[in-house]
Amino acid sequence: MAERTKYILDEADLPAQWYNVVPDLPEPPPPPLHPGTREPVGPADLAPLFPQALIEQEVTAERYIDIPEEVRDVYRLWRPSPLYRARRLEKALGTPARIYYKYEGVSPVGSHKPNTAVPQAFYNAAEGVTRLTTETGAGQWGSALAFACATFGLSCEVWQVRASYDQKPYRKLMMETFGAQVYPSPSDRTAAGRAILAENPQSTGSLGIAISEAVEQAAADPGARYALGSVLNHVLLHQTVIGEEALRQFELAGDTPDVLVGCTGGGSNFGGLAFPFLREKLAGRMNPVIRAVEPAACPTLTRGRYAYDFGDTAGLTPLLKMHTLGHGFIPDPIHAGGLRYHGMSPLISHIYELGLIEALAIGQQECFAAGVQFARTEGIIPAPEPTHALAACLREALRCKETGEEKVILTALCGHAHLDLPAYGAYLAGDMVDNELPDTALEESLAALP
Repeated sequence: MAERTKYILDEADLPAQWYNVVPDLPEPPPPPLHPGTREPVGPADLAPLFPQALIEQEVTAERYIDIPEEVRDVYRLWRPSPLYRARRLEKALGTPARIYYKYEGVSPVGSHKPNTAVPQAFYNAAEGVTRLTTETGAGQWGSALAFACATFGLSCEVWQVRASYDQKPYRKLMMETFGAQVYPSPSDRTAAGRAILAENPQSTGSLGIAISEAVEQAAADPGARYALGSVLNHVLLHQTVIGEEALRQFELAGDTPDVLVGCTGGGSNFGGLAFPFLREKLAGRMNPVIRAVEPAACPTLTRGRYAYDFGDTAGLTPLLKMHTLGHGFIPDPIHAGGLRYHGMSPLISHIYELGLIEALAIGQQECFAAGVQFARTEGIIPAPEPTHALAACLREALRCKETGEEKVILTALCGHAHLDLPAYGAYLAGDMVDNELPDTALEESLAALP
């Protein structure tokens, strides 16, 4: 049996800077707008939600941002993360393709999310903030922020989408172990939550609703700020440690990717891997196809509209130019809770509009089939979210089997499923169904765009 090959960097190779892709793009992305004036937002508009350092990173024109040593010191608990070549999976597929995956499940919470949770907690603590509020879908982001807040002495409150809160009780326990308070969303603790419950007491929630609740709580407390786990520029910036490490690891492997695949919900995992490779592509040093994969039940890039929309359901956030299904969209409670967001990162949406990346949507049954095959060959049970990327990898690898092409495929395995096993239980029991988004539901949701 072929062995899995592992490419490891030592601590001396930990990136010292985050990479900002904006200066290298053919044109800059459209700015966020104030919901009242429809004018571009300024630092003062964002100050109630974010510390000054993160606001500066959100709008910076600098190509590289130094990573504070205090942050790098925490990163060293698990970074650099390994790059594997999936030789056992290649053999099982009978493909000439070479498949690599960057494994982020080695972090303290089992996902890529601490890459941004740690710096966000650090910058907030440095500016005297004592409390952070946030939302979470599957619970990976909430777990990461709870860990980061414990590291820097902040209190943490998490609004978890009700569908995931019910499906994934051990995520809640992980967050509480790190010291966070966790509430199902929609809740009766906020005006936004109470309004949703009045309309639908059985609401399964959405990330947009949970964002509204967390933002409402942060805005009402001068000592609190809000932390977001995806979508915004500074979040994707922090995740680029993934791609920067992967570039160095490919040098060790003596290989270059032809196809790069990542799952996309809000976009942080995908951007973190893809942006450093996109830099190399724009500079003419390599030419990979870069492919974003999303759930068929929440097809933001493939079926959403590129328009200004609120980042939350209640309309408390600035207007973001992004691919959106409408801020009132409530996705089906599929098991990939981290991909159930109505919008896509404005930066990724802009890059998609420029034609620099591709996108496709896949149903969850095919994704979990890929996850099971990956687990049985590579020995890692992937979280529901990266099974979308794995399904696309398998499609590509099987095409190579048909054509004889020896393509090099890279994906980000952004987390493990140790706390998501009920989802695999549903798949293995034959109880999982694919949820296709009807055109009528999409049209109704898009009709409410501001």
